[in-house]
Amino acid sequence: MARPTIQDVAREAGVSPATVDRVLNGRLPVRAETAQRVAEAAKALGYHAAGLIQQRLDRDTPHLRLGFLLLKSQSPFYSLLAAAIADAAATTPGFRISAVIEHHGDTSPAAVAERMHRLAERCQALAVVSVDHPLIAVAVAELKARNVPVFALLSDFAAEHRAGYVGVDNRKAGRTAGWLIAHTARAPGKIGIILGSHRFHGHELREMGLRSYVREHAPEFEVLDSRVNLEEPSIAHEATFGLVRRHPDLVGLYVAGGGMEGVIAALREEKSQGLVTICPELTPDSRLALSEEVISYVIATPLPQLPAELIRVMAQACLSGGAEGTGQNFLPFNLYLPENI
Repeated sequence: MARPTIQDVAREAGVSPATVDRVLNGRLPVRAETAQRVAEAAKALGYHAAGLIQQRLDRDTPHLRLGFLLLKSQSPFYSLLAAAIADAAATTPGFRISAVIEHHGDTSPAAVAERMHRLAERCQALAVVSVDHPLIAVAVAELKARNVPVFALLSDFAAEHRAGYVGVDNRKAGRTAGWLIAHTARAPGKIGIILGSHRFHGHELREMGLRSYVREHAPEFEVLDSRVNLEEPSIAHEATFGLVRRHPDLVGLYVAGGGMEGVIAALREEKSQGLVTICPELTPDSRLALSEEVISYVIATPLPQLPAELIRVMAQACLSGGAEGTGQNFLPFNLYLPENI
């Protein structure tokens, strides 16, 4: 069998032989995506200079080490998010990204701030899921002074110091939940809300969004005081039982934070009929619950789009020496119901 030629590599990569030659010899700029396609084609064909091409790409491509601090690894959603971040890091064009992904079980502000400082010793930028608290704001300000930009992920915090927020518009998600309950509940009645924590800015915004929608458009519904589950399914389980059993006129339930596995388990046990229940993420548990119509809707973070956008803005901040803005990068959330999962 004849050895592959430049023409063969060009044909495989969908480019001209001249482009392959430029990538091979480092002459003139070639778009990073095109150069990577040439490298992959050369490797697939067994081209004799495939190793040299990859060496040139590695030499010319910025290498960034990015840190990600997520909530508990036992959470199905955060396991999915970690995998999506790893995939996005491996496929981000124009960069070589090393993703350092850690999970924190202790969500106390002091513990999270300490983890952020330790992670910043090894990384050029951080993305963190955290409550909003003065100790977190101090840590973010200290890291900013060291030119380590910190991005708030999923729930905003330290808006005056963090480099940006990446996630969905949580207030809009809450208003959407209010619309869904008001338009699909069997009759006006009470609406329960379960939060992970009052300190999660995103959870607070979701609650505000639902309450504002009901006040404006559905005053015949009564929104109950929110219940906090500390992101623990067992606490969410008990909170759900309490709401269902104490309020026979409960017609809607909005899970604005974590712990939805406990909510789903309680609804299965209670066999509640006609309760419009909205959960926050699409996981194997919530997908099955939707298919069985144990829950009604899921308002979900878009994966893998969110990790791709997150890594893009983190890489830009690293190259520019740290972001000075306090922008919000909103991604549209996904709405799932039993008929479209």
